[in-house]
Amino acid sequence: MLLTRKSATPAAAGQPTAGLVSSLTRGIDSFNRRAIPTLDRRAFLRRSGLGVGVGIAASQLSLVQKAQASDKPAAAADGSRKVEVKRTVCGHCSVGCAVDAVVENGVWVRQEPVFDSPINLGAHCAKGAALREHGHGEYRLKYPMKLVDGKYQRIGWDQALSEISARMLELRKQSGPDSIFVVGSSKHNNEQAYLLRKWMSLWGSNNCDHQARICHSTTVAGVANTWGYGAMTNSYNDMQNAKAALYIGSNAAEAHPVSMLHLLHAKENGCKVIVVDPRFTRTAAKADEYVRIRSGTDIAFLFGVMHHIFKNGWEDKQYLQDRVYGMDKVREEVLTQWTPDKVQEVCGVDGETTYKVAKLLADNRPGTIVWCMGQTQHSIGNAIVRASCLLQLALGNVGKSGGGTNIFRGHDNVQGATDVGPNPDSLPGYYGLAEGSWKHFAKVWGLDFEDLKKRYAPGMMTKPGMTVSRWIDGVLEKNELIDQDSNLRGLLFWGHAPNSQTRGLEMKKAMDKLDLLVVIDPFPSATAAMAAMPGRAEDANPNRGVYLLPATTQFETSGSCTASNRSIQWREKVIEPLWESRTDHMIMTQLADKLGFGKELVQGYKMVPGKGGMQEPETESILREINRALWTIGYTGQSPERLKAHMRNMHVFDVKTLRAKGGIDKASGYSLDGDFFGLPWPCYGTPELKHPGSPNLYDTSKHVMEGGGNFRANFGVEREGVSLLAEDGSHSLGADITTGYPEFDHVLLKKLGWWGELTEAEQRAAEGKNWKTDLSGGIQRVVMKNHGCHPFGNAKARAVVWNFPDPIPKHREPIYSNRPDLIAKYPTHDDKKAFWRLPTLYKSVQEKNKDIGQRFPLIMTSGRLVEYEGGGEETRSNPWLAELQQDMFVELNPKAANDRGIRNGEYVWVRTPPMEAVEGFKGIRVKALVTERVNAETVFLPFHFSGRWGGMDMAPYYPQGAMPVVRGEAINTATTYGYDSVTMMQETKTTICQIERA
Repeated sequence: MLLTRKSATPAAAGQPTAGLVSSLTRGIDSFNRRAIPTLDRRAFLRRSGLGVGVGIAASQLSLVQKAQASDKPAAAADGSRKVEVKRTVCGHCSVGCAVDAVVENGVWVRQEPVFDSPINLGAHCAKGAALREHGHGEYRLKYPMKLVDGKYQRIGWDQALSEISARMLELRKQSGPDSIFVVGSSKHNNEQAYLLRKWMSLWGSNNCDHQARICHSTTVAGVANTWGYGAMTNSYNDMQNAKAALYIGSNAAEAHPVSMLHLLHAKENGCKVIVVDPRFTRTAAKADEYVRIRSGTDIAFLFGVMHHIFKNGWEDKQYLQDRVYGMDKVREEVLTQWTPDKVQEVCGVDGETTYKVAKLLADNRPGTIVWCMGQTQHSIGNAIVRASCLLQLALGNVGKSGGGTNIFRGHDNVQGATDVGPNPDSLPGYYGLAEGSWKHFAKVWGLDFEDLKKRYAPGMMTKPGMTVSRWIDGVLEKNELIDQDSNLRGLLFWGHAPNSQTRGLEMKKAMDKLDLLVVIDPFPSATAAMAAMPGRAEDANPNRGVYLLPATTQFETSGSCTASNRSIQWREKVIEPLWESRTDHMIMTQLADKLGFGKELVQGYKMVPGKGGMQEPETESILREINRALWTIGYTGQSPERLKAHMRNMHVFDVKTLRAKGGIDKASGYSLDGDFFGLPWPCYGTPELKHPGSPNLYDTSKHVMEGGGNFRANFGVEREGVSLLAEDGSHSLGADITTGYPEFDHVLLKKLGWWGELTEAEQRAAEGKNWKTDLSGGIQRVVMKNHGCHPFGNAKARAVVWNFPDPIPKHREPIYSNRPDLIAKYPTHDDKKAFWRLPTLYKSVQEKNKDIGQRFPLIMTSGRLVEYEGGGEETRSNPWLAELQQDMFVELNPKAANDRGIRNGEYVWVRTPPMEAVEGFKGIRVKALVTERVNAETVFLPFHFSGRWGGMDMAPYYPQGAMPVVRGEAINTATTYGYDSVTMMQETKTTICQIERA
């Protein structure tokens, strides 16, 4: 992938030489190729030859100096050598690779992959192998800073917190609590994500969100509204049991490299691999069948495959009868509307190919389907996701080992942050914003509901807030069109990269208009440079305050994180906070004190000494509160003690099933036998109930107390005279009720005669409650342990989602399309007025630009690289990774390049429609990578870059010492308008552009 190697350039001071990087990388790669089941630390060093190399690296990176920047001295007072091994989890993608960090006298000197981890099996990708640098990185934000006359100046923490809180209170007084928007983080651990949602509730606004909005919100909405929970149903490990695997919208080999271990094991056992993608990816290179589709046409392809399944009678008829509602209507739509000729017209795939894929899937069951942002980041993302679910339901693949929907999340804790964190439309655990949910949390938090309500503007407590994808419009839109009193005036970027959002040109304008902009991050991100870079004079707010606060990495604190398969792991603190950084939960606590709700935020938590002896909430205490509150999705059984026991005893868990085969934790005496690794949610009941976790959702072949289940009764019991409950005999193993049944509450328990099985204390707590709000856990205990039933009921999955704009998924052309003929046949949605508090445009934009493909004929899509992650500020600040990919680039087909006179490695301008409105903005300047990975109609750009703007290097605008090693144009400076009709997911995967030589 590297376009131009620059390793001959002398290394900057404090950076390792390219030769050292290469030597270490070769050593790690060589070691990872060896089939060694377990290895201790010294054997690891001997075999990989890292002992000397890491010592050199330590001297190159001045680690002793950096250790002295923390509170812990670099060496013991008596000069002794103290070596500790701390177990943590990689901070990049969602696979959940475990890492042992070797710490000598407070300095993180080396790392080892955990060979006993059932998830990563001792493997690392490039990012994981370079993890230590993120704890000891040279390019961290070291001190609080303030923008003064266009330059960042160092200030103290007290000044920063006092000025920020004073400005927030001023804006609240002038414009109300909804004038502030807080962007949380998928890099926060579960405890911090949960605390931030509580923090926002005490501030009095639902204007909070995080990265999940722009990566998998369409997954959550689409999947949850099909069968109950909006998460990955199975696990990476369970893919080893698949006989077929369909990757559509996922380039796992680069985005989730270690997950490929499990697929390759499956492939060795005969699994048929199909990859569907507009681009021939590294994942496609491992496929038995590669299918190239036109970007944004997943529904046409999936329904084309289903056409052959239904036409040939390959569907699982008994499964559909027993467990699925409405598939007859889908069948009619697929057979009449998606004939092979129409499929080929829309997505470019012929009938022979869709038949071949259908036959492969039908003949090789159980099969799994994998998708990522290739499916989700579209204006019809919710519908694409549901089409994938429908294919799996038709084949009877859901609720089975080796089947399901394996939906790979992007960040290390994006799953957990979604489950428990700052969502604008729900409280932690997906409890909605209805008064009943608020009263539940008021009780958990020990607060008065009426007091909480008074903190909100009238009528806003139960109204979903704005989304991170649209905060730009919250600032710029006409006030009379916004469904809240004020425009947004203050913005806190709390661990979020702005270049991961679309419409970068308008984002810069919105940043300039704000009254307050606060960046809280270990790395200052592109936000800092964008805020300091001069914009248009008419957009400038002379009273704007811009502040940068240094947060710690997750290696400088402890807490839990949730992998994509719903397994939760506990991270130990590896090192003390470096420089003047503070943990995110300390910053939340200190800001809350300044804002007047510090006592309410932390009551009930044990307070412990943190940085400099200052107090912060104990993360274990926060997790215990999560355990007391989140009955809906089963975050109640994963106590800190159980999670820590799992981390200490990874060797007892089977690498296929994730189940412990015996095992006693020596530290606690806790028996691990029967647990599934990481207690994947739902792990119902109290920790004392010892539910083992749920490895594969909706699996009726297991007892509910063995991790089994069925589809959730979340949509009523009847629709238009038809029962929505599962048919007789379709129940989880050993259930006393063998028919379908609704969710459990106090009334149903009494009708069944089970109420007396609760203790007196449980009866008092459960009176008037259901399985989601009974804080005693008694309802769940009786229903599951005594009667083998699922607390959320037993219903059918919904093939027809009547509460969505398209009850049956429909292909709709992207808002910006180069096919006016298809816009006429498959138009987008009508415009909406107040949707997530803002007007949202669809058809008006599409109609205005239906012929724009004449000027912008190329389809532009985006994706990930193995070397970088997310917005890339962290990984591009890592010299070990920066060497591997030094240039932002665009992949274009030889025909497209030759037609434009472009040669490989030359600089080009990529232009998109929004740039026409900005005088003098020529486009984004990137290098051309001429390749047949894309066809002549499509171009691909990675989205990890920032630090250049319209050809200009933004280096002068970064804080001193906190600029990434590699800078490049952000593709999202160029991306266009477009949002999902249910979730406000942004459109990043399908827009249009033109390219010319620079």
